[in-house]
This record gives sequence, structure tokens and C-alpha cells, in this order.
Amino acid sequence: MISKIQTLHIYILLSLVAWTFASAQKGNSGRRLNSNEKEYLFPGTGFFVKNRKPYDDMNAQNWFKEAYDLEQNGRSNKSLKIYEKFSKRRSDAQLNIEGKDFKVGPESLYRAAQIREKNGDWSKSFDHLRLIAQAYTSYNFELVAESLMRVSEKLAKDKLPRKWGFIPRFRSGTQDRSRLNQIAGLARGPRFAPRALMSLAEISIKDEKPEEAVDALDRLVNLYPENYLCEKAYFLLATIYKDKVAGSSYDQGSTLKALNFFEDYLILFAEISPRSIHETDSSYKTRLAETKMRNLDAEKGRKEMRQVLAASKVEVGEYIEKFGKFYLTRWRELGSEPAIQFYNEAITTAPESDAAREAEKKIAQLRSKND
Repeated sequence: MISKIQTLHIYILLSLVAWTFASAQKGNSGRRLNSNEKEYLFPGTGFFVKNRKPYDDMNAQNWFKEAYDLEQNGRSNKSLKIYEKFSKRRSDAQLNIEGKDFKVGPESLYRAAQIREKNGDWSKSFDHLRLIAQAYTSYNFELVAESLMRVSEKLAKDKLPRKWGFIPRFRSGTQDRSRLNQIAGLARGPRFAPRALMSLAEISIKDEKPEEAVDALDRLVNLYPENYLCEKAYFLLATIYKDKVAGSSYDQGSTLKALNFFEDYLILFAEISPRSIHETDSSYKTRLAETKMRNLDAEKGRKEMRQVLAASKVEVGEYIEKFGKFYLTRWRELGSEPAIQFYNEAITTAPESDAAREAEKKIAQLRSKND
């Protein structure tokens, strides 16, 4: 049997173990909270314990110089192996080569991204560029953001190069949308974020993800209302809701939203917005031609949505005319007025439609009956 003293010793021992474990957890949690968040963007080196401390400056400088010389001598694949060391751990070292100052960490990642892009490994190129944008905010962000957009658009729209020249690569719509969403978050500002959001919306529409497209377009028009892409965003929002319309016999929520967006589009963009400083001559001319076509389609869309809404009101009027006496209070006193009200709304909504003609006939019949 275990004596009372032994039981006491076991209890004290277990208490010490529990206290030590709790203290360690608390210390680790405190260190995580107090450490630089950017440090954890890097996967780190080591098998059992990940080492995320920055590289020693001298080692980092020597590696970069070696990789730089290899790249200059046309041995880019060998230089790539060294450049990609900097995707594991951070480096804040700087180096001057031939009168040029280089920030070793981000410059290595950018050069690795360029080599990967040239070799057709666009996904890996994007990962390197994203790491620069997240971890090295003082690096040339315009250059990185432009590269991020170019690579992500290649991944989303171009034919993917074969790995090693013969193994096919397959596109993932989910990953494409995720990349563009990340750019919109990283590249806050009127130059890159609206472009990323528009690409995200177009890919979401292509992948039959209308909810994601609506979210991206809403962010574009609300966060960047002065951007020239808002014109296209309003039109796409209208067409997305138009495609959801099931007919006059169904709920008209999507019809009303589509109609509102078409009307807003025609009012807000009656005149084409001037050329942006971020547009080239060719892209501006393309936008002018596309805007004219969208204006014509918006007029057709508005007319179609009005006709659907008017037809729906006629159907509601017919239903009230036939069955209103079963659920309307004071139906004897009201008579035909509730049905006539809906018929009048149909005429007001789309005066030139077939539904309006039908509503006029219905009103005439009810008036003559009442007389």
C-alpha cells in the first residue's frame, strides 16, 4: 500500500509538473505575442525546431553575391537555388555591387520570382512575390504589385506551361480567386486593388460563383468609387442579378436589383469617364468601345427587367381579382380597387410592354363591370 507520505510526494510532484507546463505555455504564448509577426511569414529551417531568426548578414551577403554572379553568367537555375534560401528565413542585410545597393532578402526573392516566371512555374513565382509584399514593406511595392498582377493574370487566363516540358499543369479556380483576393488585400490603393477585384469578379463569374463575384464588385464600387472600372462593375452587377431572374411568376427580388443597377449604370455613366493615368492608349480605346456596347446592353436589360416586373404585377392583380375575397378584409367595400392598383403599377412600370396592354384591358373590364 502507498503511505500517506508517498501520496503527498506524488501530489507535490504532479503539481510541480503541471505548474512547469503551464508556465512554459504562458511563456511561449507571450513570446508569440511579443515577437515580430513578419518573422512567422517564413517557414524556417531545421527538422525538429524551426529556426526563424534572420540570417547572419555576412552569410546572406556571400550567398547573394554568389547567386548574382551565377545569374550574370547565364546560370540562372543554379542561382535560383541560392536565391530561394531567402524564402526560408528573413535577411535584413544590404550589399553594394558595382555601385548598386541591394536589399539582400527581398532582392533575392524578386530575382527568384523572375526566374520562376520565366521557367513557367508561375505559382511559385507568385508565392515569392507575395512574401516580399508581406515581409519587406520598404521594398519597391509598385514593382512587386505589378508583378503580382501579371503573374496572377497569367495563372488565371493563360495556358499553363508544362512542367519540365512534358508534365501538364492544371488550373484551379479556387486558387486563382484566392490569389487575386490576396492582391486586393495587399495592394490597397487605386492602382492595383481595383484591377485585382475586377479580375477576381470575372474569374468568379466564369467559375459560376456569382456570390464571390458580387462581393468583389461591391468592394470595388464602395472602396474605389472614382475608379474607371466602376462603370464595368455596375454593369456586371446588373447582369449577375439579371441572370438570377426566373420569370414573372417567381420572387422579383433579383429583378428589382437588376433593374436598379441598370438604371444606376445609365445615370452614373451617361458620359464615359476620362482616361486614367494607369491606362495605356490601347486599353483606353478598348474601354471606349466596350463602354458603348455596355450602354446598349444596359438599355436592353432595363427594358427587359421592366417587362418582367410589369408581367409579375399583372399576375398578382389577376390573383387578387380571383381569390382576394378569401383573404382580404373589407373586400366587399374595396371591390376591384386592389387588383386595379396592381394593373396600374404594371402600366407605370413598363408602358410599352405587352403586360401593360393586358393590364389596360383588365382595368377596362373591371370598370365596365362596376358600372
